[in-house]
Amino acid sequence: MSRIVKSAIIQLANRLDTSASCDQHRDAMIEAHIPYIEDAGKQGVQMLCFQEIFTGPYFCPSQDSKWYDAAELIPDGPTTQLMCEYAKKYNMVIVVPIYEKHMTGVYYNTAAVIDADGTYLGKYRKNHIPQVAGFWEKFFFKPGNLGYPVFDTAYGKVGVYICYDRHFPDGARCLGLNGAEIVFNPSATVAGLSQYLWELEQPAHAVANGYFVGAINRVGTEGPWNIGKFYGSSYFVDPRGKIIAQASEDNDEMVVTDLDFDMIKEVRDTWQFYRDRRPETYGQLVEL
Repeated sequence: MSRIVKSAIIQLANRLDTSASCDQHRDAMIEAHIPYIEDAGKQGVQMLCFQEIFTGPYFCPSQDSKWYDAAELIPDGPTTQLMCEYAKKYNMVIVVPIYEKHMTGVYYNTAAVIDADGTYLGKYRKNHIPQVAGFWEKFFFKPGNLGYPVFDTAYGKVGVYICYDRHFPDGARCLGLNGAEIVFNPSATVAGLSQYLWELEQPAHAVANGYFVGAINRVGTEGPWNIGKFYGSSYFVDPRGKIIAQASEDNDEMVVTDLDFDMIKEVRDTWQFYRDRRPETYGQLVEL
Protein backbone atom coordinates (compact mmCIF):
# COMPACT_ATOMS: atom_id res chain seq x y z
CA MET A 1 0.00 0.00 0.00
CA SER A 2 1.40 3.37 -1.05
CA ARG A 3 2.35 5.90 1.58
CA ILE A 4 0.28 8.86 0.42
CA VAL A 5 0.56 12.13 2.36
CA LYS A 6 -2.00 14.82 1.52
CA SER A 7 -0.10 18.10 1.75
CA ALA A 8 -0.93 21.79 1.34
CA ILE A 9 0.76 25.18 1.08
CA ILE A 10 -0.89 28.60 1.38
CA GLN A 11 0.07 31.85 -0.37
CA LEU A 12 -1.62 35.11 0.64
CA ALA A 13 -1.25 38.85 0.13
CA ASN A 14 -0.62 41.05 3.15
CA ARG A 15 -3.88 42.46 4.50
CA LEU A 16 -3.02 45.88 5.94
CA ASP A 17 -1.09 49.03 5.13
CA THR A 18 2.31 49.12 6.77
CA SER A 19 1.16 51.98 9.00
CA ALA A 20 -0.81 49.44 11.05
CA SER A 21 0.69 48.12 14.27
CA CYS A 22 2.45 44.77 14.50
CA ASP A 23 -0.43 43.36 16.54
CA GLN A 24 -2.94 44.53 13.92
CA HIS A 25 -0.94 42.85 11.17
CA ARG A 26 -0.71 39.62 13.15
CA ASP A 27 -4.43 39.55 13.86
CA ALA A 28 -5.34 40.32 10.24
CA MET A 29 -3.07 37.70 8.73
CA ILE A 30 -4.10 34.98 11.16
CA GLU A 31 -7.75 35.81 10.50
CA ALA A 32 -7.07 35.53 6.75
CA HIS A 33 -5.36 32.16 7.16
CA ILE A 34 -7.95 30.52 9.39
CA PRO A 35 -10.50 29.76 6.62
CA TYR A 36 -7.72 28.06 4.64
CA ILE A 37 -6.60 26.08 7.67
CA GLU A 38 -10.19 25.01 8.29
CA ASP A 39 -10.60 24.04 4.62
CA ALA A 40 -7.36 22.06 4.73
CA GLY A 41 -8.58 20.24 7.81
CA LYS A 42 -11.89 19.37 6.16
CA GLN A 43 -10.05 18.04 3.11
CA GLY A 44 -7.96 15.76 5.29
CA VAL A 45 -4.67 17.56 4.71
CA GLN A 46 -1.91 15.92 6.77
CA MET A 47 0.90 18.47 6.27
CA LEU A 48 0.46 22.24 5.90
CA CYS A 49 2.92 25.14 5.57
CA PHE A 50 2.51 28.93 5.37
CA GLN A 51 4.70 31.60 3.72
CA GLU A 52 7.75 33.26 5.28
CA ILE A 53 6.89 35.46 8.30
CA PHE A 54 3.24 34.76 7.58
CA THR A 55 1.87 37.01 10.36
CA GLY A 56 2.76 40.29 8.67
CA PRO A 57 4.28 42.08 5.71
CA TYR A 58 7.77 41.41 4.45
CA PHE A 59 9.21 44.39 6.31
CA CYS A 60 12.86 43.97 5.35
CA PRO A 61 12.89 46.71 2.65
CA SER A 62 12.83 49.06 5.65
CA GLN A 63 15.27 49.41 8.49
CA ASP A 64 12.60 50.38 10.99
CA SER A 65 12.90 49.00 14.50
CA LYS A 66 9.10 49.18 14.78
CA TRP A 67 9.00 45.70 13.28
CA TYR A 68 10.95 44.20 16.17
CA ASP A 69 7.60 44.23 17.95
CA ALA A 70 6.33 41.66 15.44
CA ALA A 71 8.66 39.04 16.94
CA GLU A 72 7.22 36.54 19.42
CA LEU A 73 8.37 33.63 21.49
CA ILE A 74 8.46 30.09 20.15
CA PRO A 75 6.78 27.92 21.36
CA ASP A 76 5.19 30.02 24.10
CA GLY A 77 4.00 32.88 21.90
CA PRO A 78 0.37 33.26 20.82
CA THR A 79 0.78 32.19 17.20
CA THR A 80 2.58 28.91 17.89
CA GLN A 81 0.12 28.07 20.66
CA LEU A 82 -2.86 28.76 18.40
CA MET A 83 -1.43 26.60 15.63
CA CYS A 84 -0.84 23.78 18.11
CA GLU A 85 -4.59 23.87 18.74
CA TYR A 86 -5.40 23.68 15.01
CA ALA A 87 -2.89 20.89 14.47
CA LYS A 88 -4.54 18.86 17.21
CA LYS A 89 -8.06 19.72 16.00
CA TYR A 90 -7.38 18.42 12.49
CA ASN A 91 -4.68 15.83 13.20
CA MET A 92 -2.43 17.84 10.88
CA VAL A 93 1.28 18.63 10.90
CA ILE A 94 1.70 22.41 10.58
CA VAL A 95 4.88 24.33 9.71
CA VAL A 96 4.56 27.87 11.10
CA PRO A 97 7.07 30.47 9.80
CA ILE A 98 7.17 33.52 12.10
CA TYR A 99 9.49 36.19 13.41
CA GLU A 100 11.01 34.78 16.59
CA LYS A 101 12.01 36.68 19.71
CA HIS A 102 14.76 34.77 21.49
CA MET A 103 15.40 37.62 23.92
CA THR A 104 15.13 41.39 23.71
CA GLY A 105 17.40 42.47 20.86
CA VAL A 106 17.96 38.95 19.48
CA TYR A 107 15.52 37.90 16.76
CA TYR A 108 15.43 35.09 14.22
CA ASN A 109 13.55 34.25 11.03
CA THR A 110 12.12 30.95 12.18
CA ALA A 111 9.64 28.19 11.43
CA ALA A 112 8.04 26.14 14.22
CA VAL A 113 7.11 22.54 13.43
CA ILE A 114 4.02 21.12 15.13
CA ASP A 115 3.05 17.44 15.04
CA ALA A 116 -0.41 16.13 14.22
CA ASP A 117 -1.33 15.72 17.88
CA GLY A 118 -0.58 19.39 18.58
CA THR A 119 2.85 18.74 20.06
CA TYR A 120 5.52 21.34 19.36
CA LEU A 121 8.49 19.41 17.92
CA GLY A 122 11.05 22.15 17.44
CA LYS A 123 12.11 24.92 15.10
CA TYR A 124 14.38 25.81 12.23
CA ARG A 125 16.12 29.20 12.16
CA LYS A 126 17.02 30.64 8.75
CA ASN A 127 20.74 30.21 8.30
CA HIS A 128 21.54 32.38 5.29
CA ILE A 129 20.64 36.05 5.77
CA PRO A 130 20.82 38.43 2.77
CA GLN A 131 21.84 42.08 3.05
CA VAL A 132 21.20 43.94 -0.21
CA ALA A 133 19.01 46.88 -1.19
CA GLY A 134 15.38 46.00 -0.52
CA PHE A 135 16.35 42.99 1.58
CA TRP A 136 18.02 44.41 4.70
CA GLU A 137 17.55 41.18 6.62
CA LYS A 138 20.63 41.45 8.82
CA PHE A 139 18.97 44.47 10.46
CA PHE A 140 16.18 42.16 11.63
CA PHE A 141 17.52 38.61 11.86
CA LYS A 142 20.44 36.93 13.57
CA PRO A 143 21.73 33.98 11.47
CA GLY A 144 20.34 30.64 12.54
CA ASN A 145 22.25 28.52 15.06
CA LEU A 146 20.30 25.25 15.11
CA GLY A 147 21.79 23.56 12.08
CA TYR A 148 19.51 21.65 9.71
CA PRO A 149 17.10 19.69 11.90
CA VAL A 150 14.64 17.16 10.54
CA PHE A 151 11.44 16.52 12.47
CA ASP A 152 9.96 13.02 12.70
CA THR A 153 6.25 13.76 12.42
CA ALA A 154 3.23 11.47 12.37
CA TYR A 155 3.29 11.37 8.56
CA GLY A 156 6.91 11.71 7.60
CA LYS A 157 10.24 13.41 8.18
CA VAL A 158 10.02 17.17 7.65
CA GLY A 159 12.81 19.66 7.03
CA VAL A 160 12.59 23.43 6.58
CA TYR A 161 14.72 25.80 4.50
CA ILE A 162 13.63 29.48 4.42
CA CYS A 163 13.64 31.75 1.33
CA TYR A 164 17.26 32.87 0.63
CA ASP A 165 18.48 29.53 2.00
CA ARG A 166 17.32 27.95 -1.24
CA HIS A 167 20.29 29.44 -3.12
CA PHE A 168 22.67 27.27 -1.08
CA PRO A 169 22.83 23.57 -2.02
CA ASP A 170 24.90 22.68 1.04
CA GLY A 171 22.08 23.04 3.58
CA ALA A 172 19.67 21.30 1.21
CA ARG A 173 22.03 18.32 1.18
CA CYS A 174 22.37 18.42 4.97
CA LEU A 175 18.58 18.13 5.25
CA GLY A 176 18.68 15.06 3.01
CA LEU A 177 21.51 13.51 5.01
CA ASN A 178 19.49 14.15 8.17
CA GLY A 179 16.63 12.11 6.74
CA ALA A 180 14.18 14.65 5.28
CA GLU A 181 11.43 13.22 3.10
CA ILE A 182 9.96 16.65 2.39
CA VAL A 183 11.49 20.11 2.75
CA PHE A 184 9.26 23.17 2.99
CA ASN A 185 10.71 26.47 1.78
CA PRO A 186 8.52 29.40 2.90
CA SER A 187 9.57 32.52 1.02
CA ALA A 188 8.98 36.18 0.23
CA THR A 189 10.28 36.59 -3.31
CA VAL A 190 9.64 39.39 -5.82
CA ALA A 191 9.80 39.47 -9.59
CA GLY A 192 13.18 40.36 -11.00
CA LEU A 193 16.66 38.94 -11.06
CA SER A 194 15.97 35.67 -9.25
CA GLN A 195 12.50 34.78 -10.58
CA TYR A 196 13.82 32.35 -13.17
CA LEU A 197 15.60 30.51 -10.36
CA TRP A 198 12.29 29.87 -8.56
CA GLU A 199 11.51 26.85 -10.72
CA LEU A 200 15.14 25.81 -11.16
CA GLU A 201 16.89 25.58 -7.79
CA GLN A 202 14.30 23.74 -5.72
CA PRO A 203 13.57 21.05 -8.33
CA ALA A 204 17.36 20.63 -8.48
CA HIS A 205 17.49 20.18 -4.68
CA ALA A 206 14.66 17.66 -4.92
CA VAL A 207 16.50 15.62 -7.55
CA ALA A 208 19.94 15.84 -5.93
CA ASN A 209 18.57 14.74 -2.57
CA GLY A 210 15.67 12.48 -3.47
CA TYR A 211 12.94 14.27 -1.51
CA PHE A 212 9.81 16.35 -2.05
CA VAL A 213 9.88 20.15 -1.79
CA GLY A 214 7.00 22.49 -0.98
CA ALA A 215 7.92 26.03 -2.09
CA ILE A 216 5.72 28.88 -0.84
CA ASN A 217 5.76 32.52 -1.93
CA ARG A 218 3.44 35.41 -1.06
CA VAL A 219 1.47 37.47 -3.62
CA GLY A 220 0.77 41.14 -4.27
CA THR A 221 2.73 44.33 -3.60
CA GLU A 222 3.48 45.89 -0.23
CA GLY A 223 3.79 49.68 -0.02
CA PRO A 224 5.35 52.00 0.67
CA TRP A 225 8.52 50.02 -0.02
CA ASN A 226 7.71 49.12 -3.59
CA ILE A 227 10.42 46.51 -4.08
CA GLY A 228 8.25 44.76 -6.65
CA LYS A 229 5.51 42.20 -6.99
CA PHE A 230 5.49 39.00 -4.96
CA TYR A 231 4.73 36.54 -7.71
CA GLY A 232 3.20 33.61 -5.84
CA SER A 233 3.65 30.51 -8.02
CA SER A 234 3.90 28.30 -4.93
CA TYR A 235 4.38 24.65 -5.83
CA PHE A 236 5.17 21.08 -4.89
CA VAL A 237 7.96 19.24 -6.68
CA ASP A 238 8.62 15.51 -6.51
CA PRO A 239 11.97 13.69 -6.09
CA ARG A 240 12.28 13.46 -9.88
CA GLY A 241 12.25 17.26 -10.09
CA LYS A 242 8.78 17.48 -11.62
CA ILE A 243 6.46 20.25 -10.45
CA ILE A 244 3.23 18.39 -9.68
CA ALA A 245 0.95 21.15 -8.38
CA GLN A 246 1.30 24.93 -8.58
CA ALA A 247 -0.57 28.11 -7.63
CA SER A 248 -1.12 31.22 -9.75
CA GLU A 249 1.12 34.31 -9.69
CA ASP A 250 -1.55 36.68 -8.38
CA ASN A 251 -4.20 35.07 -6.21
CA ASP A 252 -4.63 34.10 -2.58
CA GLU A 253 -4.57 30.35 -2.92
CA MET A 254 -4.05 27.01 -1.22
CA VAL A 255 -2.40 24.21 -3.18
CA VAL A 256 -3.44 20.73 -2.07
CA THR A 257 -1.95 17.56 -3.51
CA ASP A 258 -1.23 13.93 -2.65
CA LEU A 259 2.45 13.06 -2.31
CA ASP A 260 3.49 9.44 -2.67
CA PHE A 261 6.37 9.10 -0.22
CA ASP A 262 7.13 5.64 -1.60
CA MET A 263 8.56 7.48 -4.62
CA ILE A 264 11.52 8.52 -2.47
CA LYS A 265 12.83 4.96 -2.23
CA GLU A 266 12.13 4.33 -5.90
CA VAL A 267 14.09 7.43 -6.98
CA ARG A 268 16.98 6.88 -4.58
CA ASP A 269 17.32 3.27 -5.69
CA THR A 270 17.59 4.53 -9.27
CA TRP A 271 19.82 7.55 -8.73
CA GLN A 272 22.41 6.48 -6.15
CA PHE A 273 23.65 9.95 -5.25
CA TYR A 274 24.01 9.18 -1.55
CA ARG A 275 25.95 5.98 -2.20
CA ASP A 276 28.28 7.70 -4.66
CA ARG A 277 29.04 10.79 -2.62
CA ARG A 278 32.73 11.46 -1.89
CA PRO A 279 32.68 13.56 1.30
CA GLU A 280 36.37 12.91 1.90
CA THR A 281 37.05 15.03 -1.21
CA TYR A 282 34.86 17.98 -0.21
CA GLY A 283 37.02 19.58 2.46
CA GLN A 284 37.39 22.73 0.40
CA LEU A 285 33.67 23.43 0.92
CA VAL A 286 34.22 24.23 4.60
CA GLU A 287 37.51 26.07 4.30
CA LEU A 288 37.34 29.80 4.97
